[in-house]
Amino acid sequence: MNAWGWLQLGLYAVVLLLLAKPLGAYMAAVYDGRAIWAQRIGGPLERLIYRGAGVDPAQEMDWKKYAMAMLWFNLIGALVVYALQRAQQWLPLNPQDFAAVSPDSSFNSATSFITNTNWQGYGGESTMSYLTQMLALAVQNFVSAASGMAVLVALVRGFVRKEATGIGNFWADLVRTTVYVLLPLSIVFALVLVSQGVPQTFDKYATVTLTQPSRRPAAEGRQGQRGHREGNGDRADDSARARRIADRDQAARHERRRLLQREFGASLRESDAAIELPRNAGDPADSCCALLHVRENDRRYTSGMGASCGNDARVRPVARVRVRRRRRGQPGVNMEGKEVRFGVANSALWAVATTSASNGSVNSMHDSFMPLAGMIPMWLIQLGEVIYGGVGSGLYGMIMFALVTVFIAGLMIGRTPEYLGKKIGAFEIKMASIAILIPPFLVLCGTALGVMTEAGRAGVANPAEHGFSEILYAFSSAGNNNGSAFAGLSANTPFYNSALGITMLFARYWLAIPVLALAGAFAAAKRVPPSAGTLATHTPLFVFVLISVVITVGALTFVPALALGPVVEHLLLFSGN
Repeated sequence: MNAWGWLQLGLYAVVLLLLAKPLGAYMAAVYDGRAIWAQRIGGPLERLIYRGAGVDPAQEMDWKKYAMAMLWFNLIGALVVYALQRAQQWLPLNPQDFAAVSPDSSFNSATSFITNTNWQGYGGESTMSYLTQMLALAVQNFVSAASGMAVLVALVRGFVRKEATGIGNFWADLVRTTVYVLLPLSIVFALVLVSQGVPQTFDKYATVTLTQPSRRPAAEGRQGQRGHREGNGDRADDSARARRIADRDQAARHERRRLLQREFGASLRESDAAIELPRNAGDPADSCCALLHVRENDRRYTSGMGASCGNDARVRPVARVRVRRRRRGQPGVNMEGKEVRFGVANSALWAVATTSASNGSVNSMHDSFMPLAGMIPMWLIQLGEVIYGGVGSGLYGMIMFALVTVFIAGLMIGRTPEYLGKKIGAFEIKMASIAILIPPFLVLCGTALGVMTEAGRAGVANPAEHGFSEILYAFSSAGNNNGSAFAGLSANTPFYNSALGITMLFARYWLAIPVLALAGAFAAAKRVPPSAGTLATHTPLFVFVLISVVITVGALTFVPALALGPVVEHLLLFSGN
């Protein structure tokens, strides 16, 4: 990788650090009711929502009422999303006359979007009508993200308050997150994309003539942009490839909304990205918007493209053949699956950012990573969004690790287990342990089920270790609230729609409920003043121990599974055998 690539990686880290404090301060002001200038603009809408819903935002809830409100809201959202998919053939704004989505796919999509995982096993523009994408998917991108942020805010209040029974009002937190945080940012960025020519229309799909038609045989039709088989099957034969139906749809609205709400649920598949971003809106400085994918082969037998720049800056074959190491000095970079404008550096940057931050979007195909490079984003997902995390869930996931770290360190050195002025007892450790262990349990059990059952193996297009990696990645993504995927796995089947849907449901709410229970326990507890026996949690040493605990838990849990997939594939690929 050249100096320009390293410069862009450094620029990304600097911008991220510079934005963290002002955005965090603004969000704190929003939840405290101190964002005066924002309330002048969004206040009328906020009050209108309260009056329409009959909600008193000043009424406090204990953690049980808060949890029930969150669960009921998400349950109603799931039913609405499911119903809209099943009835879309009779509803308006369906210019392509799409039929109803199948029951298993509707269930998967409903659970996916209410949990803010946004996993998609179908081609959006070949399955969903405009109305379904707007009322079902786009709405959930806001409110499901807001639900996760509300749980985090409740936990923060638990640390701040003392001897209190309430942890806030779920409805107020939900509305304020949507009105003052997610909606303004989405509107601004959507207008930017519209100004650059990104489609935003209700017109019927346009027929365009391709300048360079594909010559692949029909049997090798590629899968959708997320690596899943498209809802309407493989693509047309060569005679129809010169002309293409392009979904102009609501791309400008979807594009920034899906990134701000850490969602990959794009309405366009990969070969429509040139229409989605016609004016290079996804330049290297904004690689998160790039969905142009260069794909060289349909059936992948070895992995390629890298989330690790060094590991992926090499040539790799696209078929299973005997591989020899390239000679020293031999030029070549593995560009399969990458957007040619971005290359290795920006592809690696976005792959790492999207999997550690639980965004789920891609600007290159993770299935084309080199084996060890493909392992990096997979493992970042498996760590549980704790690096800087998903919407709400990432930070409260890190706090769960912090509680465990305080407890372990306190036992080792004989200090009182306290965190942010609250004692850590048996109940707190039990809740934190549940939140940490449930996702790995679901991921590994789901992967084992996919490998052991005929229905699970039937969806794998690639043999042996790479096929195992595809199944492991799918359940890791579903169980850790990410939504991205390797290609090669036909996930739009009754088995995977059901298994992944159940994984998303349990992984989301078996974490949220223990977190809210902790919020209630901390709010009711007394504040303990620091003493000589208090373990300092603001020192570099504690940060090092915390990172060590996160990595140790992730390594002990997933290294055996990773050894069966990407590690074995790497050894076989470069062993010369």
